[in-house]
Amino acid sequence: MSTDTLIDVESESDLHISQLVDKPWVTIVWDDPVNLMTYVVHVFIKLFGFSKEKAHELMMQVHNQGLAVVSSGSREEMEWDVQRLHEHGLWATLQRDDKV
Repeated sequence: MSTDTLIDVESESDLHISQLVDKPWVTIVWDDPVNLMTYVVHVFIKLFGFSKEKAHELMMQVHNQGLAVVSSGSREEMEWDVQRLHEHGLWATLQRDDKV
């Protein structure tokens, strides 16, 4: 095996690893039978600074489709968002964004 081949293999491995590391994460809010729609809108505005219209749109997506993505970023940032949503009584999880 030539040195050039080794460099190509290492470059491909590095590229694959960097793609995994850079792949964003998302925070998902799930529908629940407990929280009022107005409260969910309030939490979205308070935590994420959404306009009332955007917060209402996301709340309706949660209500009608069962979930909505409310933020994206690094894993650490999404863990923080999930924690804050839990502190406000909303059901939320994080996952890698497969759409990227």
